[in-house]
Amino acid sequence: MTPHNRADKADIAPVVLAPGDPLRAKLVAEQFLQEASLVTDVRNVLGYTGLFKGQRISVMATGMGGPSIGIYSYELFTTYDVKAIIRIGTCGGLQKQLGVGDLVCAMTASTDSAWAHQYNLKGTLSPCCDSALLFRAVEQAHLLGFPCHAGMVLSSDLFSSYNALGQESWKAWARMGALAQDMETYALYATAAWTQRRALSILTMTDSCVTGEGFGPEMRIKGLYPMIEVALKVALEV
Repeated sequence: MTPHNRADKADIAPVVLAPGDPLRAKLVAEQFLQEASLVTDVRNVLGYTGLFKGQRISVMATGMGGPSIGIYSYELFTTYDVKAIIRIGTCGGLQKQLGVGDLVCAMTASTDSAWAHQYNLKGTLSPCCDSALLFRAVEQAHLLGFPCHAGMVLSSDLFSSYNALGQESWKAWARMGALAQDMETYALYATAAWTQRRALSILTMTDSCVTGEGFGPEMRIKGLYPMIEVALKVALEV
């Protein structure tokens, strides 16, 4: 157990799906897993383990932002010996070719945070995903007929709608090729690199910074199902 996770080591599967929202973890457990049981609920950050097509898989929330996912992923990788974490999150689109509901597989992450200063590197770290997980995710998305894009994402400490520097500050990152913005992928990929484990971030583009279009209330849950399906199919092959 850790200060943030009451599960026994045996309660956590080798592959963990990681949404930010605890209620999304509950949704995955109830709608997609069989024989799912709650294994941790410290601070109402919910974690479950169940079966998908006969294979044990865990799903655990990570909270909002880099520091939060950094804590949970580090503990999962080190204390619970998790082999791979697949983030299932939402993002804001930074490119016009991304449609609302499209999937984004993060090949690499840029950031405006100081997360990597802890590693004492003499340069700028650009952490990337596990390539095998990426290839499987893109393949599964295509097989299932879900629009999917792969490329760089920006993980920002600043939620774009509340950015005091201006709501168009994302444009410089878009100019450099960032497909979308979230808050967690950079810390997850850096933590996976440091612990020598595997990670992939699969995101659903729910709101476009370019067009202003976004999911209506009725799609904020249902619109995430394709991402969850793809992540579970990838988890079967880890």
